[in-house]
Amino acid sequence: MTDYTPLSEIENINAQLRKTFKTGLTRPIAWRRHQLLQLARLAKENADEIAECLRLDLGRPKQEAIMAEVGPIIDRCVIAAEKLEEWTRPEPVDVSAPWQKGWNTKIERHPKGVALIIAPWNYPLILAMQPLYGAIAAGCCAVVKPSEVSPHVSAFIARTLPKYLDSRAFKVVLGGVPEITKVLELKWDHIFYTGNGRVARIISAAAAKHLTPLTLELGGKSPVIVDSSADISLTAKRILWGKINNSGQICVSPDYILAEKAVVPSLVAAFKEHYKAFFPDGALASDSYSRIVSDQHFERLKSILGRTHGKVALGGKWEEGGKRGIEPTVITDIKEDDAVLEDELFGPILPIYSVENVDEAIAYLNERDHPLVLYMFSTDEANKSRVVARTTSGAVSFNDVFQHIAINELPFGGVGESGYGRQILKFSFDNFVYERGVLDIPYEEEKFFGARYPPYTQESLGFFSEVLKTPIPDSQAPADL
Repeated sequence: MTDYTPLSEIENINAQLRKTFKTGLTRPIAWRRHQLLQLARLAKENADEIAECLRLDLGRPKQEAIMAEVGPIIDRCVIAAEKLEEWTRPEPVDVSAPWQKGWNTKIERHPKGVALIIAPWNYPLILAMQPLYGAIAAGCCAVVKPSEVSPHVSAFIARTLPKYLDSRAFKVVLGGVPEITKVLELKWDHIFYTGNGRVARIISAAAAKHLTPLTLELGGKSPVIVDSSADISLTAKRILWGKINNSGQICVSPDYILAEKAVVPSLVAAFKEHYKAFFPDGALASDSYSRIVSDQHFERLKSILGRTHGKVALGGKWEEGGKRGIEPTVITDIKEDDAVLEDELFGPILPIYSVENVDEAIAYLNERDHPLVLYMFSTDEANKSRVVARTTSGAVSFNDVFQHIAINELPFGGVGESGYGRQILKFSFDNFVYERGVLDIPYEEEKFFGARYPPYTQESLGFFSEVLKTPIPDSQAPADL
């Protein structure tokens, strides 16, 4: 595998990219389109190697590698290449004041400059490439810093990216804490970080020194509400599928369930039924089930299982000896202070917390950090409306999991502790551009400007005071809710 980037080289990389950006190399649409299509080719032509790297790092089944990482990169890079003119086209402004109509006013979207992309280990390819295609489309240079926790994928990115993309504009930095510390000492024009809140605070503090804008995608404990109107069998099937993907190591994984008490027994029974169908010989014997990424995360999950006071209704076993497999584990009869409810689980543990009704579930959620996504399984339209109206989350998805991140036209991102900023296609592009107001006022418009020049007179004051005569409609403060 590739060695870490020397600390002495990191500052040079930053300087080289700044020099490249100043030349204007990255601005032409034709150049951007070529780089986007090259990124699509990278994913397509190396699909087997990518899948093998993901297997080595995460035990990831090949189908999950193609479905969740390789396929979306190909699809979205091609779409971005097709949409470049639309995204970058100057937008004429329809000004409201008649005397401003001749000012040729428009909004242009310009690249911010040199971007830093810090990617996580759990979906190490797409969560590096999705911000990258946004930066390419915007006309930025970029450094990609993949995670040292997924070393095979990181090494693949480092050796392969220069074969496809213009190395004058795009670089890879490999390493751990010393390398990222050095990177964060430098000035960047945008930082895109995917990971956890603890590290996000460190990155935010470093960015603040240079007034660098950020996109933070942070995850959190994404809850699932299940009410008594849900189709319990399909609900269990879909939640379980979401939990077993990458062995629960995904920021939008169903973290825990808030289920109405009346449905808990049938929900548990349905989980057992579908688990048997998914894994006839058990998940730990299946090649359709991922493993835990590292010994550290494996021990963390074992500790949670050891500290819970809930009842293990399904699963609960793990593999020692370096295999790092943990069965999908459903836990019931938990109290509010249980270990499984403390932090984001990021593993195949699925607690069920019983509530009397949807209102109790809403109250529970509103006492906690806002999640990246809130799932609900229900056919009760009134309950659905209440959940949307009375909770806060990056997204709300009814009656299935993950599918909101498969929709190219929806923004994906968090709110509060789950982050800020959005991504996927145009939303990825938007992170790396700034909106620039442009106007061109002809000299012939001088006839409108006479009143603004000194010496000021009663007549000129009267002209600007006309706004004080604007009628303001009557209104009445609404009653308290």
